[in-house]
Amino acid sequence: MDPQEMTEESEDSSYQCDICKMSFSNQETLTVHECIHSDGKEYHCDVCGESFSENDSLISHKYIHTGEKGYRCDVCGKSFSSRGNLANHKRTHTGEKPYDCDICGKSFSQKCNLTSHKHIHLGEKPYQCDTCGKSFVQKIQLTSHKYSHTGEHPYQCDICGRSFSRKSHLACHEYIHTGERPHHCDICGKSFSQSSTLATHKLLHTHEKTHHCDICGKSFFQKSGLIYHKSVHAGVKPYNCDFCGKSFPQMRGLTYHMSIHTGEKPYECDICGKSFSQKSGLADHKSIHTGDKPYQCHICGEFFTHRSSLNSHKYIHSGEMPYHCDICGKAFIHLGNLTTHKYIHTNEKPYLCDVCGKLFSQKTGLTTHKYTHTGEKRFECEICGRLFSQNNKLKYHKNIHSGEKPYHCDICGKSFSQSGNLSKHIHIHTGEKPYGCDICGKAFSQIGSLTMHKRIHTGEKPYHCDICGKYFSQTCNLASHKCIHTGEKPYSCEICGKSFSQSGGA
Repeated sequence: MDPQEMTEESEDSSYQCDICKMSFSNQETLTVHECIHSDGKEYHCDVCGESFSENDSLISHKYIHTGEKGYRCDVCGKSFSSRGNLANHKRTHTGEKPYDCDICGKSFSQKCNLTSHKHIHLGEKPYQCDTCGKSFVQKIQLTSHKYSHTGEHPYQCDICGRSFSRKSHLACHEYIHTGERPHHCDICGKSFSQSSTLATHKLLHTHEKTHHCDICGKSFFQKSGLIYHKSVHAGVKPYNCDFCGKSFPQMRGLTYHMSIHTGEKPYECDICGKSFSQKSGLADHKSIHTGDKPYQCHICGEFFTHRSSLNSHKYIHSGEMPYHCDICGKAFIHLGNLTTHKYIHTNEKPYLCDVCGKLFSQKTGLTTHKYTHTGEKRFECEICGRLFSQNNKLKYHKNIHSGEKPYHCDICGKSFSQSGNLSKHIHIHTGEKPYGCDICGKAFSQIGSLTMHKRIHTGEKPYHCDICGKYFSQTCNLASHKCIHTGEKPYSCEICGKSFSQSGGA
């Protein structure tokens, strides 16, 4: 019985408790109340024998055995096994949070959440694992943690059969099937399936990063981002691939890596049918269809489709390169670029072309290579109509029209339209030739030069003329050859004006 339904002083409250003097409006309510003092539990479950002081509590309890959910939400239709769970659920619709923390003022929709929250202020972790000794603020956290020792996943989705260690994780998962997004941002109106995702989203509006690294001071929107970042400092990589032995600091990194071996792509775009190995990859892809670019740089105003792209872009303004190679010391803006760079030292090429069997150190390299088989060029320049197989090549091409050269050499001041060209240019000053041929040992300043050189050893000629069928080892040779068929002579002598089909004068 809710104490709010009881009234201590009322003219109509003629039924009084002899022990605590609390008054009630009828004998039935007084009888239920007296069970609190006497520990009287006169309602017994005939299935398991558990006893209750109220008949309503017994009725709710029996739903555990029958699986019945007798309490239905009149807003969304969702059903619950107890009246209390229904009351808590309804607060997701009303936004009601009646329980306030008297220390910081934060409000909660459930009393148990307030109780757990107060442990944060007290520094108290009352729930301890008897296997490893780790302590937790909430009992449910301890229960979930114990499943890491047992491997148990007791909560199963009755639609797809997937199992979870926490009931809340199952509830969030079920939104995938129903499409329900009950949590709405009151600033921009965007909806989310999880309250935690909404809370993280709101930080984009406030630009607040509440989780700080105590080693380097870097801040993050999410606690998970901070935990992952700290693993970079610690060098801890506890998740190992059973196929190749590669280690990862996070489980999600291993899960993504495993898709390389299995080829599994469970996330499919409902617009074009393209499949992805990660849910985030599908979300990123869909922005191509919608054209949505919600992330804006507050320095230059440029918009981005992904928050990660915005974060990387900001390093251009700050000049920061936070990821360092522990072998040669070279620094990078992106962690992905560092990972790819390390393949130079290890000679690892994990990406395989399923058409010709060629291996690549980068996934983007494999994607670009596959266009040589399909001939597909999806990205068109809106100024001249030229087509490109990659969006970044189109972006670089547009600099020709605009004349923009945003990448500057800090040694001689020369400017370039592409960051890759600047990197190649710097090798002129340093004399560095980091790319060595593993057959003859010859070194090159550019990886493209090494790739072309290797074709001398392999005899590979991947570029063919679609008119006469002749094959070439380099695209530039194919382009020059095609001038024979078209009669085009693009190279002119600046002295006499004579034109030639090739720059060498042939």
